[in-house]
Amino acid sequence: MNILEKIIARKSKEVAAKKNDVPEQELEKGRYFSRQTLSLRKRLLDDKHTGIIAEYKRRSPSKGIINDRDSVEAVTMAYTAYGASGISILTDLEFFGGSLDDLISARDNGIPLLRKDFMIDEYQITEAKAYGADVILLIAACLSPLRVKQLAQKAKELGLEVLLELHDESELDHICELVDLVGVNNRNLKTFEVDLEHSTRLAEKIGSDFVKVAESGINDVNNIRYLKAHGFQGFLIGEYFMKQKSPMEAFKNFSYSL
Repeated sequence: MNILEKIIARKSKEVAAKKNDVPEQELEKGRYFSRQTLSLRKRLLDDKHTGIIAEYKRRSPSKGIINDRDSVEAVTMAYTAYGASGISILTDLEFFGGSLDDLISARDNGIPLLRKDFMIDEYQITEAKAYGADVILLIAACLSPLRVKQLAQKAKELGLEVLLELHDESELDHICELVDLVGVNNRNLKTFEVDLEHSTRLAEKIGSDFVKVAESGINDVNNIRYLKAHGFQGFLIGEYFMKQKSPMEAFKNFSYSL
């Protein structure tokens, strides 16, 4: 069983337990459930912004602890102040050390929030809305094309945008009209190895109808310039900032160099 299979197996049990503990109807009573969501797509298409979706991540299965010092509030406030187009919050606890409360901690920032998790059930999408997310991530590697469409439909019903993450050409058929953004992950989720060129190879095959987001392995402003030249408008960066002595200062210096 590879790491992705382990995560999905764990996630299935986790979601089943949550459904018992907190029914979906209770989630709909949350204070953020009725708020007007913000559009990440629009911000990525606006040249006034950096295009960076800056991530808050404590740890990962491949790297272990990345940053267990700096708070969600401090890091995401700096991301916002220094020009992030959006913020990605990892909410998986078991493998990444995150939580839904991290979304709440980041919500006071007036920019779009992406709930980054392994979404396999409509319940999780209701959770995302209830905890203040504006966008959800759907990972093609762990969903069928039909399941992507079903989950994306639920997101649309709740006013959430959808970022669909691809890893190779075999997943292109997961793209549907309900998707707002298409991401290409340069990290192989089965081996966790990174290949930045992976994004450019898939870019033309995705076409121009979708906002394209490059994910993982971006650690230099020249990476962004290169990816922009190949049609990408969004750049999801997490580990690079979070592993620095000061993620806040690292993001400031990076964004001011663009």
